Amino acid sequence: MSEPPQTPYPPDLPDDPPEVEFGDLVDAVVEDADWSNLRSPGLSLRRVELSRCRLTGVELGGASLADVVFAGCRIDLAGLRMAELERVVFRDCRMGECDLYEAALKDVLFERCELREATFTAAKVERVELRGCDLAGLRGVEALRGARMPWADLIENAPLFAAGLGIEILD
Repeated sequence: MSEPPQTPYPPDLPDDPPEVEFGDLVDAVVEDADWSNLRSPGLSLRRVELSRCRLTGVELGGASLADVVFAGCRIDLAGLRMAELERVVFRDCRMGECDLYEAALKDVLFERCELREATFTAAKVERVELRGCDLAGLRGVEALRGARMPWADLIENAPLFAAGLGIEILD
């Protein structure tokens, strides 16, 4: 039996936190930011919490995210190709068509996220958990080998997993 993902470490905020701009961040809390369509390949986020942020179309190829929480964010059409995610939580996020091609995910939780047509092809997963997520049209489902899911979610997504394994479903 595999273990659940580890929880991210919270930010260590100063007494008077400064205004946060898009870019490398350490020990920050960001709320209601609109960073749509920005490009920052190789971005680094450490001990960061983002709430209700709009990151539609953001390009973060090769990014490094550690101890990050995304809550209620819009991360659709985002490019996280070859990114490294460690102790990251996505909670109640819209992540349709998010590109995680060849990403390394360790201790990552997707909770109640919309991952329609997201790409996980060639991703490497270790202690990844998906709970209550919409996985319709997900590409690279075979890369989720070893991930954890509740039984009800597994049954709901059985056709997706069968297709990924090349199993023909009979009526």
